[in-house]
Order: sequence, then structure tokens, then C-alpha cells
Amino acid sequence: MSSIDRLFGAFDDLKKSAQVDAVFGQPQTMGEKTIIPIARVSYGFRMGFGQDVASDEEGKTEGCGGGGGCAMARPIGVLVITPEETRVEPVVDQGRIALAAGVFTAWSVFLITRALVKIFGKK
Repeated sequence: MSSIDRLFGAFDDLKKSAQVDAVFGQPQTMGEKTIIPIARVSYGFRMGFGQDVASDEEGKTEGCGGGGGCAMARPIGVLVITPEETRVEPVVDQGRIALAAGVFTAWSVFLITRALVKIFGKK
């Protein structure tokens, strides 16, 4: 099997896995409450092929190709089903909130410092 066939085989495997099962997890039932996890699933692949313009002594040209990719799944919430209601509870990413707060604080300190330097000048 050539490397090109393997690469296209990987794409076929990816198409098979890109189904609703990748986004919604298995339902978990506790009493009268059913919880279904929800995730955001992303796939990305690139590939390229090339051919050498110059040929060797026998007149053959060289060709090559390559590719790569990644898949990512991130939890975004849970679907909660009870006899009274159905609702979506989002999952809060504490790491992203902390990062955003740190960036906002650093940017605020920078702007305040810059404004104070302009007002009072450097000493």
C-alpha cells in the first residue's frame, strides 16, 4: 500500500468518525434524571503533493507527498432531561476564565501606567 493510499485511508476513517456519536456522549440515568454530555469536536487535515521538475539520467521524475492533521474534542455542556424540563447546562472552563482575567489585568496596568507617565512625565 502506497503512502498516498494510506493518507486517503486516514481521510476515510475520519469521515466515518465524524458522526453525532462524537458530539453527544452516552446518556447516564440517575433516578428520573438523564444526563447527556455534549462536546465540540474539530478535525483538521492538510496534504500536499509535488513533483521534481528535473529528471534523472533515465528520464524519470521524482514525486513526493505529505500530510498531517489533528482532532480535538472539548466538553461544552450537558443536556439534562427530567420529567419536568429539558435544559442545557454549559461547562465553564475555569482555565480560560483565569487566562482572560490575567490578560485583562496586565493590559489595564499597562494602560494606566502609560496614562500616568503622560500626565506626570518621567522623573
